[in-house]
Amino acid sequence: MNPIITLPDFYLPSIGRKRTIHICLPPDYHTCVRHYPVMYMHDGQNLFDEAKAYAKAWHADRIMSRHSNRTRHGWILVGIENGGIERLNEYAPFERKGMGGGLAHPFLHDIQVFIKPFIDSNYRTLPHREHTAMCGSSMGGLLALYAGAAFAETFGNIAALSPSLWFNPQVAELLTSYEKHPTRWYVVGSRTESRYMAATLHRIYEALKSGRRPDSRLYVAVRDRGRHNESFWGREFRRLLMHWHEAARH
Repeated sequence: MNPIITLPDFYLPSIGRKRTIHICLPPDYHTCVRHYPVMYMHDGQNLFDEAKAYAKAWHADRIMSRHSNRTRHGWILVGIENGGIERLNEYAPFERKGMGGGLAHPFLHDIQVFIKPFIDSNYRTLPHREHTAMCGSSMGGLLALYAGAAFAETFGNIAALSPSLWFNPQVAELLTSYEKHPTRWYVVGSRTESRYMAATLHRIYEALKSGRRPDSRLYVAVRDRGRHNESFWGREFRRLLMHWHEAARH
C-alpha cells in the first residue's frame, strides 16, 4: 500500500487558516530514485481514509497503487482537506449572494506559493506545469476549472469531476479565453446525478473549444450512470489515471 504522510497544521497565510494535508507516495517511492508528477486534490478528507470521509472514501491510494504497479508510472497525490464550514467560501471563485464564496483565488494562491514549493522541496517531484495536476469533485471540480484558467502557469493538467458550475457560472466564461499554456482537461459527470449535468458539461466543452483548444487535450464525457458521490468519483479517478497515462504515450 502507498505510504501516506499527514501534515496536520499547514498554515495558509492568504486565508489565515490551517489545513491538514495528506501526501500519498507511489508504492515504489522508497525503492527507486525516480521523480514523480504531482496531483493536488481537494476534499482531502474523502480521498484515502474511510473513517474520515464524509460518506465514503475514494480509496485513491489503492487506485494509485494498482495503477502504478500496472503501468510503472505513479503520481504523488497531495490531498488538501477542506475547511468544513468555510468550504463553499474557499472553493467558489465568486461570491454568490446569500451563500458565500469568493475566496478561491487566495486559496489557490496559497497552494501555488506555499504548498507546492514545500512538496517540491521535500519530495522527488517533477515540478514543471506539464507534470502538475489539480483534481476536484463537485465544488472542488468548480475550483479545479477555475485553477485551469487563473493559474494555468502552474497547473498543466485539470480534472473536474461533476463540477458545480451552477454556483459560479462565470467560470465558464473564463474558459473561453485563449490558452497561453497548453493544458490537458478531463471533465466528467453523469446524467443520473443531476438533470442539469449533461447541459453543464456541454457548456464547459463549448467554452473550452471556443478558446481554440485541440480535442487531443480535451476529454469531456457524460456517463450514463453515476451518483453525485465518492463512489462515482473514485471510479472516475481510476479512469482519469489511465486516460492521462495513455495520452502521455502518444
